[in-house]
Amino acid sequence: MDLLNIDQEEKYNVTPESLKQEVLALPREVRYVVIDEIQKIPKLLNIIHSLIESTDKRFILTGSSARKLKYGGANLLAGRAFVYNLYPFTFLEIGKKFDLQTILQWGSLPSVIYDLKTESDKSQFLRAYTQTYLKEEIWLEHYIRKIEPFRKFLEIAAQSNGEIINYAKLSRDVGVDDKTVANPLTGAESLVIVV
Repeated sequence: MDLLNIDQEEKYNVTPESLKQEVLALPREVRYVVIDEIQKIPKLLNIIHSLIESTDKRFILTGSSARKLKYGGANLLAGRAFVYNLYPFTFLEIGKKFDLQTILQWGSLPSVIYDLKTESDKSQFLRAYTQTYLKEEIWLEHYIRKIEPFRKFLEIAAQSNGEIINYAKLSRDVGVDDKTVANPLTGAESLVIVV
């Protein structure tokens, strides 16, 4: 199941118990149920918990925002699930396609390494990825109130990589007070964006 599919998302939002009926109707030889973007409908986790206890089915749940689940009070299937984090590829995984200059310039997301051929395509992809991330993961989650100063902050912070942080200068460049700038860098809810 792909919860990015609007029809499927709406279906399981309205009637989450239909997941249980569908899983119970699966043939015995079907052992695995894959649900992508599970964070979109956290209430499905209670149904999955019940199915783990009552069937021999295995569930593979993927998503791009564990934060939505953790802070949304979702059932995290404690003691019933293994958690694996997927990171951008390492040089060992990339193998012969590894090129340090390319990785430093564009990163090592799978699409950048294997799918996109031109610099224009890579630039466009990363711009869209960043915009979506900022909007969906940062702004809509209320980690920031205004998105434009945050975009400017990211650009300036990236240019300052490896330097000692001067909050006063950074805040002047962004156009906000230094407490606002210091919070995402040092607060308990530190924000780390790796693209």
